Amino acid sequence: MERYFERLMYATRWIMAPIYLGLSLCLLALGIKFFQEVFHFIPLIFSMKEVELILITLSLIDIALVGGLIVMVMFSGYENFVSRLDLHGHDDKLGWLGKLDSNSLKNKVAASIVAISSIHLLKVFMNTEQIENDKIMWYLLIHITFVISAFAMGYLDKILRDKPDPKIVVPDHTQK
Repeated sequence: MERYFERLMYATRWIMAPIYLGLSLCLLALGIKFFQEVFHFIPLIFSMKEVELILITLSLIDIALVGGLIVMVMFSGYENFVSRLDLHGHDDKLGWLGKLDSNSLKNKVAASIVAISSIHLLKVFMNTEQIENDKIMWYLLIHITFVISAFAMGYLDKILRDKPDPKIVVPDHTQK
């Protein structure tokens, strides 16, 4: 009975597979939004101010970073929690595929969130005359919270990685 229960519980990991596949729909939506923005600003490029062009470019970079984050979560999550991807013989296999464990994935997600927040904050700073000071303060506090959280996660991961495993006994050869 226990063995059957464990096998059933282990098989439930496949519930995550359609969720990771569903993220590809978000990626598709981001791609559509990206090109919608590009097609929207191209006819206006000669009449827009430099600041407006930079703000649009930062928005496109934001979309690209979120898209990369989705790809990373999709593939790494699938490989870590569902099943290995069988991509032997593919010339275009992603270099990091199969190398991100769940802790590395969390740290990369946190770093990506900080990068996305940084770009958003830069957009806010470039548009300060249109935004109230108290809102700018909140944007800054939220960004600092993301930075501190990412740093804390990375630091804790490093501490736990460097801490020796108490189950592993290393013989002391210095005593005779």
